Amino acid sequence: MYSETEDLVRDLAENAEGVCRAYLPAGRREGSYWIVGDLQNNPGRSLFVRLTGPASGPGAAGKFTDGATGEHGDLLDIIRARTGITRFPDLLAEARAHLGRPQPVVPDRQEPRKAKAPGGTPAAAARLFAASNPITGTLAETYLRSRGITQFGANGALRFHPKCWHREEGQTRGIPRPAIIAAVTDGAGAVQGAHRTWLAPDGQGKAAVNPQRRAMGHLLGNAVKLTSQDDILVVGEGIETMLSLSEAIPGLPVWAALSSGHLGAVLLPEGVQRLYIAIDRDPAGQRAAERLSARASEVGVRVRVLEPRLGDFNDDLRANGKDALRQHLAGQIGPEDRHRLPS
Repeated sequence: MYSETEDLVRDLAENAEGVCRAYLPAGRREGSYWIVGDLQNNPGRSLFVRLTGPASGPGAAGKFTDGATGEHGDLLDIIRARTGITRFPDLLAEARAHLGRPQPVVPDRQEPRKAKAPGGTPAAAARLFAASNPITGTLAETYLRSRGITQFGANGALRFHPKCWHREEGQTRGIPRPAIIAAVTDGAGAVQGAHRTWLAPDGQGKAAVNPQRRAMGHLLGNAVKLTSQDDILVVGEGIETMLSLSEAIPGLPVWAALSSGHLGAVLLPEGVQRLYIAIDRDPAGQRAAERLSARASEVGVRVRVLEPRLGDFNDDLRANGKDALRQHLAGQIGPEDRHRLPS
C-alpha cells in the first residue's frame, strides 16, 4: 500500500545534504556525513547525519545520531526540531514545501472553506532555493546553452534541483523532475519567492508537462535579479529573455519580472537614473511597459523601451546570434550607455 509518509522520508533521504544545508546550516559535510553540534544547530561535532546509504535498515541515508545525548532519528525529526512544528500533518506539509513537492488536493466539502493564499510562502520558497545546487555542470546549464545562453547571471539567482516535485493540472500525485530554480528577491535582497522551470531528462528543452513553469511565494513588486543594478537597470519578463540581453551585452544590469503582469509592478531600486524595459512583442508586453514607464517617469527616471525583432530577445539570439542582437540593441540604447557595448 502506498504511504506518503514513507515516500517523503525516502525522498528527504535522497536529498539529505540539501535538508541539512537548509535546517542545520551551522554544520558541514565531511565524507558521507553532515556534522554539527546538536539539533539546535549549534557549532560542534556531536551530531552526525548520514548522507549516503541504503533506503532503509542499518546505515540508511538520512539517519542521525547525537553522540553526546544519544538522540537519534531521521530527517523529519530534524525538521521538527528546527521548526518547532508539533502537528504531524503540518510537519509533512513543511517537508513537501522543502522538496518543492505539491500539497495534496483536498476534496471539496459541503461547508464553506476559507481560501488559502496561492503559491506557498516566502519561507518555503527560500528553503527550496537553499536546497538547490549551483547550475554549473547540471541539466540547467545544458538547457540554457541549448537556448544560446552562456551568461548565467552574476548574482547566483539561478540554481538547479534534480528532483523538484511537479503535479500535472488536474492530478493529485506529483512526480519529481529536474528543474531550474530562480530566486525572486525584494529590495533588501531577501528571497520572497521561487520560480521553477521543469526540464526534459536530457536538458535539451523544457519537460513535456503542463504546466512547464510555476511560481511560489510573493512575486508582486519583486524580481529575479540576475545581475546587480547600478545607475541603469534593464527589466523584462522571462529569465531566458533577460539572459539573452546579457549574452549580447554583458555589461547590462538585468532583472526578470517573470510575466507581463509582474513587469508593470516591479519596484524600482533607489539610485536608478535610466530604465530600459525589454518587452516581448505582444500586446500584454506593450501594456506592461506603459505601466512601468509611467511609474518610472513619475519619480524622474528616464525610460527607453527595447524591442526585439521576433517574439522576444531569446528568439532573436537563437535566430541571428549574439553579434546581430548586439547591433540591434545598439540602435536602441541611449548614447550615455553605449560605452557598455563590447568593443
